[in-house]
Amino acid sequence: MSIKKIYLIRHGQTDYNFQGIVQGSGVDSQLNATGQQQAALFFEKYKSVPFNKVYTSVLQRSIQSVQGFIDLGIPHEKHAGLNEISWGTREGVPMTAEEDAYYHDILQKWNEGEVNLPIEGGESPEQVAARQRPVVELILSRPEEETILVCMHGRAMRILLCVLLNYPLQYMDQFEHHNLCLYQLEYTGSMFTIKKHCDIEHLHEMNLNG
Repeated sequence: MSIKKIYLIRHGQTDYNFQGIVQGSGVDSQLNATGQQQAALFFEKYKSVPFNKVYTSVLQRSIQSVQGFIDLGIPHEKHAGLNEISWGTREGVPMTAEEDAYYHDILQKWNEGEVNLPIEGGESPEQVAARQRPVVELILSRPEEETILVCMHGRAMRILLCVLLNYPLQYMDQFEHHNLCLYQLEYTGSMFTIKKHCDIEHLHEMNLNG
């Protein structure tokens, strides 16, 4: 039985991450120096893995996070279906206490099962899952790509993990994330299993160095 291995990572740190500002699909930010170091450490750890394909969103922070693998000549595809959720009117805006309350109220409603509720001017979790599913189908239709690297975004990654594992979307916050964290999954042809969960061991050297 052929097993497909999927290395699923979140992009490295941006200045927006550092400042606690919501990015979303409408903010095409770049990695900051910390994010570049995170990407370099991940590359150093996993550069010998025989990836057949690299998949990213179309946003540059996801592409920059795996540029080392692309530079090795590994085929690369960008898919808007892997973009971060659209946070609508909250994108790129420093949070006031009032906006923060609205944001957390939306997250709470999603956790309570209202996953068809979009944030103001943006998307709902179900809308994100709907655009992710064709990308998942495309990836799974390519058995020759036995080992792939997928780089995307925090909220979108939580939603994708629910899609892959057939979890209700309201449980997406069970999947923790960290800049340049790794979820390693295996697909047997009928189901996904998680082998590594929000793994950041490759960033240990950065932590030792402060």
